[in-house]
Amino acid sequence: MTLGDPIGQLAPIRLEELVERAALQTRVDRKYLLPATDVDALLTEASDEIRVLQIGARRTFAYESVYFDTAGLLSYHLAAHRRRRRFKVRTRTYLDSAECWLEVKTRGPRGRTVKDRLPHDAGRADDVEPGSGYIEGVLDGAGITGADVLDLRPTLLTRYLRTTLFLPASCSRMTIDTQLTWEDGTRAVAVPHLAVVETKTGSCASPMDRILWAHGARPLRFSKYGTGLATLRPDLPSTRWRRTLGRHVLPHLDDDHPTTRERRTSPCHV
Repeated sequence: MTLGDPIGQLAPIRLEELVERAALQTRVDRKYLLPATDVDALLTEASDEIRVLQIGARRTFAYESVYFDTAGLLSYHLAAHRRRRRFKVRTRTYLDSAECWLEVKTRGPRGRTVKDRLPHDAGRADDVEPGSGYIEGVLDGAGITGADVLDLRPTLLTRYLRTTLFLPASCSRMTIDTQLTWEDGTRAVAVPHLAVVETKTGSCASPMDRILWAHGARPLRFSKYGTGLATLRPDLPSTRWRRTLGRHVLPHLDDDHPTTRERRTSPCHV
């Protein structure tokens, strides 16, 4: 394999086989942030241990997610303060196929992520009203009270490119997201220098986790919704993601970016 196109050299896996062998709707997620320039070397080292999702001729896919929250940002604050019964609601659109899903993420036993989803109209990706009953049912089932009165509205838009890998030795998955951007309707931030690497396992660490650890990478607190909104909104508490923001995001923003200018004059919020 050459460093020029490591993704192109990996053995493929079809979507049907990936879902059959590693659906992992309930799972342990470990997230890492790497310089985007380090991804090729990582894939080259692990080439004998992984396969890449291929649909048609594509191995990298464009994603767009709309996150929903209340006017008071209940979902954000529950996550920022690490409440056990926290949740996220979003629509996710696969831009290459125009397929869209309404997704609700909650916390299961032992801190595992539980994702429930329902097909959604891509033309209404910024509107969850058609799935309000579904959202209420999932949140009620997770023990989150008051789900029937949540007034959810679009709060953050994310876009990125994703490559999905299958790890046969552990029947687990790994995703690599690049070209990430955040928009909240007022301002936007792009972080092309970062690659978001996430392993999704049943419980035990995957071979890719061990390779990442050997290179000095460690799991960290990162949420596309939480970190993105904290980046765009310096007035919000960012305790849970402060280290991630300080080390990986804010130092790479232009000095003239509105978020950077606002943080210079804002008090430190915890």
